[in-house]
Amino acid sequence: MNALMRLCPFILVTIVLLAGCNSRRERFDLVITGATIVDGTGNPWYRADCGIVGDRITAIGKLDTANAGRVIDAGGRVVAPGFIDMLGQSELSLLVDPRAMSKISQGITTEITGEGNSVAPVNDRIRESMRQWTERYGLEIDWTDLAGYFRTLERRKPAINLGTFVGATQVRRFVIGLDDRAPTEEELAQMKQLVRTAMEQGALGVSTSLIYAPATFARTDEIIELAKEASAFGGIYISHVRDEGNRITEALLEAGDIARVASLPVEIWHLKVAGRQNWGAMASVVNLINRYRRDGLDMTANIYPYPASGTSLSSRIPAWAHDGGVNMLLERLSDPGRRKKIRDEMMGATAGTDNSFAATGPEGILIAGVQSPGLKQYEGMRLSQIARNRNIHPIDALLDLVLEDSARVSAIFFSMNEEDVRMALAQPWVSFCTDGGQRATDGPLSEGKPHPRAYGSFPRILRHYVREAQILTLEEAIRKMTSLPAQRVGLRDRGLLKPGFYADVVMFDPANVTDKATFENPHQYSEGMDLVLVNGVPVWENGRFTGNFPGKPLRGPGFRR
Repeated sequence: MNALMRLCPFILVTIVLLAGCNSRRERFDLVITGATIVDGTGNPWYRADCGIVGDRITAIGKLDTANAGRVIDAGGRVVAPGFIDMLGQSELSLLVDPRAMSKISQGITTEITGEGNSVAPVNDRIRESMRQWTERYGLEIDWTDLAGYFRTLERRKPAINLGTFVGATQVRRFVIGLDDRAPTEEELAQMKQLVRTAMEQGALGVSTSLIYAPATFARTDEIIELAKEASAFGGIYISHVRDEGNRITEALLEAGDIARVASLPVEIWHLKVAGRQNWGAMASVVNLINRYRRDGLDMTANIYPYPASGTSLSSRIPAWAHDGGVNMLLERLSDPGRRKKIRDEMMGATAGTDNSFAATGPEGILIAGVQSPGLKQYEGMRLSQIARNRNIHPIDALLDLVLEDSARVSAIFFSMNEEDVRMALAQPWVSFCTDGGQRATDGPLSEGKPHPRAYGSFPRILRHYVREAQILTLEEAIRKMTSLPAQRVGLRDRGLLKPGFYADVVMFDPANVTDKATFENPHQYSEGMDLVLVNGVPVWENGRFTGNFPGKPLRGPGFRR
């Protein structure tokens, strides 16, 4: 026994030495050396190397002598988790062009989507309403539920990861259609079942876009019932709230009521205050959300870093005129009496209501995209200029464009104040989004004059709000781009540089990263992202696409195989 005791120290030393040898012999597929690690926690940067095996980070530390299939010298550049876009809108366009060029060039490795309307569930009525778009891009909607869409996405092999919410608007359209009415008891039961099924198939929660028809036709109690289904699976409620102008306080109170009654967290999509008379009101919005948080209600938000929004031009037409869908809207615009009623209401609209014509006026509306070849000349023009060219009132110009292009016109609305954007962006509970579908400078997604946020949101934050304005530190900005959104939507193994986490990784020089897209010339890739890995595979390197497609569908906490 005494002899054994005397041998114990030698045995222990031998085990430690063997462990060290095994560590040195570990083979990595990729090692990034000489990195300034900004790990996504918000903690200060530090120097280290990062080792990757397959699609996972396996080591962070001193690895410069490790056995590796490939070694990349960061040369002191920042290495951080891949960025997570909290609202990306690319669920269908990824099937058209899976490269996701405008996203990966920003460092975005994961997109979250499903704003009220979502990619599933789908029936023949919804499929028919999408026919013009799908035929234009040669896309077949060959799924009916979220599981089917994810299978289609896996076959298409996108460059980035994608997770989605199930839209309350989508299930309403599936069951009720586009009519302005409450669901019957049987219809509501069917809608709840659709949410349950989507949650079991991997939805992150339930979403609304209550500022738009037909979502605006839904009452609070209807939304609560759907949110309860998401809550049962550990999902969250996320909302483009009912108003972002004069009535934003009431809209946030409604979101809080839904979250409280349904017992789940709530996230506010692209937080803003719109309309000139509301500029400066972000302080009261922030105070309200902080009060909710102090009282124990888990409310957070996200934002894109521009003082202009982007959506359909027809969103400026009063909600009642959308009852029954696009065909009914076009019929009303073609009828002189009903068109006059629409026009009169738009003329008298309150200036601070975000989705009213008066929120921006004609000078603050930029036409971003049209489908009719005869209207292409108007892309990139202000509505005020179009009205002058046509020698008509700007409201008539708006109504004519909607009618002539079958309500397919997209537009940019300059309705916000930069100081409000800065205040929201600086809050610790605010993450970031693009609110723009992926684009490219070539191919089918290169048309029109889209909002520059599709190309530049995340580099703009790093350039303008971190490097120039110093509203955020680099570490805090990265936290808001990575671990905060991952935590918010339940992605438990993404958003941090940590062994065991997926190897979604970016490398860049914070002194050089910059956005290039402008409102006048939006089709420009951001610059400065030297390396972007998705699931351990390079998708963007030295300013170009690598040709790799390693993206995956990301499923939520209720997923049942």
